[in-house]
Amino acid sequence: MTSAIILAAGASIRMGRPKALLDAGGRTFIRTILDALRNGGVPEAVVVVRPGQPLVIEEVEASGFGRAVVNPRADEGQLSSLLAGLAAIDRPGVDAALVTLVDVPLIGAAAIRILLARAAASEASILRAVHAGAHGHPVIFKRRVFAALRAADPAVGAKAVVRAAGVEDVDVGDAGVSHDVDTPADYARLFGKNVAG
Repeated sequence: MTSAIILAAGASIRMGRPKALLDAGGRTFIRTILDALRNGGVPEAVVVVRPGQPLVIEEVEASGFGRAVVNPRADEGQLSSLLAGLAAIDRPGVDAALVTLVDVPLIGAAAIRILLARAAASEASILRAVHAGAHGHPVIFKRRVFAALRAADPAVGAKAVVRAAGVEDVDVGDAGVSHDVDTPADYARLFGKNVAG
């Protein structure tokens, strides 16, 4: 089974408000991503959040799919959140983690299905969604690299594990996999409105 981890514990300093709660066209970013994962065939998901975000947790719970996991060490960087998510999903029967970011809200269910199908057939330890040569998210980490992720240098994060293990890029035919929303300008460009409404 492949479980999903959504990393949503960033401080959102540039955005000025939690990205998870931004509107992605009638649904929040986090609800949009959870729906895509569920419709794409992922059986379960955890959303890693920082402390003090009850509204994000409420939105995850209201989705009916996925559960929130609080990372008390969120300020230590993205790897700390990945490891919190990994601890929450890792149990017998879970043979891979599909990791994505709350900053990448436009991934479609079809892209998830393509990536999962390729991972099931591939010998690669890590598979990454790409579109037109641009790599993005989700990334699937198979169980055999879980220990390497746990041992990774927090200053470098998962990138060192990706470099060491190698990665298979999977063109999923979905531009959404490489559309990051980090700033109000990114949000305006993708959604045609400002962060305030």
